[in-house]
Amino acid sequence: MKGRKPNLQNVVPMKGDIQKEVPSAPDFLDDLARDVWDELAPELVKKGRLELLYKYQFGSYCAAVSNFISATNTLALEGLFYETGEGRNGNQRRKHPALTLQETAMASMRRDSALFGLSPVDSERLEGGDQGDLFDEVMKQLNGTN
Repeated sequence: MKGRKPNLQNVVPMKGDIQKEVPSAPDFLDDLARDVWDELAPELVKKGRLELLYKYQFGSYCAAVSNFISATNTLALEGLFYETGEGRNGNQRRKHPALTLQETAMASMRRDSALFGLSPVDSERLEGGDQGDLFDEVMKQLNGTN
């Protein structure tokens, strides 16, 4: 190479973390689910838990949160039960269908949130590092070092 040799004293170190690109929300999400995406996706990208490859799986989580919020709002407005009209068995109280939607959404949220470490336990599991040696503890006990 020709020219002057570089002077490392002139190099300015980068400040802060390099900003990774946050994938855009999938088109199938409603407005509420997009709000969830916009709130959580940047933090997940920062932690290295959301890449373009996982976009639709995280979209599934956001849709479940949207369904949960919608069902919860419906229950708050309409109540947990409704009464049927006069029929063969008379007037009956039945569980509101939104309760089933709410429960289904919660189950989906728990399942999908584990994949992205969105609970304290799952976060520790994802940040725990390597699995370690499968027989390490057994060997320690056999050798009497434990």
